[in-house]
Amino acid sequence: MTPSPLLPALTTHARDTAHARTPTCPCGAATLADRPDATVVRHAGTVAKAHAPDADPAELALRLTVAGRLPGILLPPLTPVPADLHGRCVTHWPYGTPVDPDAPDAAPWEAAATLLARLHRAPAPAAAPLPPMRGPEKAARALARLRAAAPHHPATAPVLRAWATLPAWARDEAPMPDTSTLCHGDLHLGQLVRHPAPDGPWLLIDVDDLGVGVPAWDLARPAAWYACGLLPPDEWDRFLTAYRAAAGPAVPGDGDPWPALDAPARALTAQTAARAVAKAVAEGRPLDEVEHSLVDACARMAPVPPSRPPS
Repeated sequence: MTPSPLLPALTTHARDTAHARTPTCPCGAATLADRPDATVVRHAGTVAKAHAPDADPAELALRLTVAGRLPGILLPPLTPVPADLHGRCVTHWPYGTPVDPDAPDAAPWEAAATLLARLHRAPAPAAAPLPPMRGPEKAARALARLRAAAPHHPATAPVLRAWATLPAWARDEAPMPDTSTLCHGDLHLGQLVRHPAPDGPWLLIDVDDLGVGVPAWDLARPAAWYACGLLPPDEWDRFLTAYRAAAGPAVPGDGDPWPALDAPARALTAQTAARAVAKAVAEGRPLDEVEHSLVDACARMAPVPPSRPPS
């Protein structure tokens, strides 16, 4: 197979962009990600990201504009519009220090929750409306890949049954019931960095899924991990308490949060399980313990209809 020219071209592009910003650049390069949907490279204090091949340049430019208007919440881009490189949209960012995956006790759950609450309370642009938040669309894609890759795997059926119980909007089969709230769309701890590096304040990164929609989706991944036993209760409590303290609108200020979180958390559980099963099949191996826990959670979900959020 012929190697893709994208990575070396993006590496050179990042170097040239860094040198244009800082003629006395200390240099130093690194590949931060190289996946079909995103290639990210760093040169000193500059990061260049090649977005997914199907990224819409106009929609991405709108998302960049929002990031530029919300400093202190989202990492602002270095340039307001994407460039083109080998047919891919490329954006430029200052480097920020990511969450340390080897220090789980230092995970910034409070910072993540506070930033989300501030994002959800920020006014969405009116002059050039954002597209819908892409969380349900990405979940639906994961389920479609599972159907195609592992139609006869024993874990596929419980995941599909759980998915079928969800409301149509959570399966990307109907418009979302909220079309005015700013949402990140793909919240996890890998979406936070400290800027300025190395110890500036935490900011949210990755605007690919940014849009308007149901804000509970942004809380759904940690909620799903907690419900599946993958996130300790104290960490979930830290996250939820901080979100409520910052007046986040996705859940009530007190009382039971699950009527609002239930459907999005189920959708994220099904999405994560679908990805896990498809990956295990592609690698020709049995499911590991975490992957089994996700499928088991889907099996428990299917017989019980999702809670309805309060009207």
